[in-house]
Amino acid sequence: MSQETVEVVVGRIGRPHGIAGLMTVEVRTDEPDIRFAPGAVLATEPAVPGRPTLTIASARYHSGRMLIGVDGIVDRTGAESLRGLLLIARVAPLDLPEEPGEYYDRQLVGLSVVTIDGFAVGTIHEVVHLPSQDLLAVRRDGRPDVLVPFVEVMVPTVDLAAGVVTINPPEGLLDLDLDGSSPDEAESAADPAPDDESESEVVATNERSADGSAAESVE
Repeated sequence: MSQETVEVVVGRIGRPHGIAGLMTVEVRTDEPDIRFAPGAVLATEPAVPGRPTLTIASARYHSGRMLIGVDGIVDRTGAESLRGLLLIARVAPLDLPEEPGEYYDRQLVGLSVVTIDGFAVGTIHEVVHLPSQDLLAVRRDGRPDVLVPFVEVMVPTVDLAAGVVTINPPEGLLDLDLDGSSPDEAESAADPAPDDESESEVVATNERSADGSAAESVE
């Protein structure tokens, strides 16, 4: 793989649909219209002997499921031969989702976290997706993880090029573990009801690195 790209899992091939080579896809990206657009070229895991990539010929939804056609696959037998394969897109590391203020999980995991005062907090090891908002799970040396709400008021800067996330935690957030709180209690404390409904939210978009370094969700 080129050093200028990263591999991300965007789907998993399911059972064949019909007799013309169409197949269902278990979508694992928030951007299926981009990743499965006709002409898109995807690698597979494991690789298919003699077929290093698959080219999307068609994509549409049927009864809530995505159906794709692949160049060269024209019957049910061919579609069945691809069943279970992971579909992998090669993308630029700094590519961002279309919406401003959004990031892929894979881009956030591994970044260093510092406060606005320059205090080193730790490293992001997971993005936790809750119904109300996302949380950055920050691993700290010699101390329990801390969960930081991924909203602009608390995470004013994400510098992907520098590999640093700057946070502005409310008083006591970084000391949640000192009172013996359980991880669930800490998560609850880190997810307060917003006082201002206009508070800007920064969004993490699920798309897992092929090496498993980022959080995965089936979308």
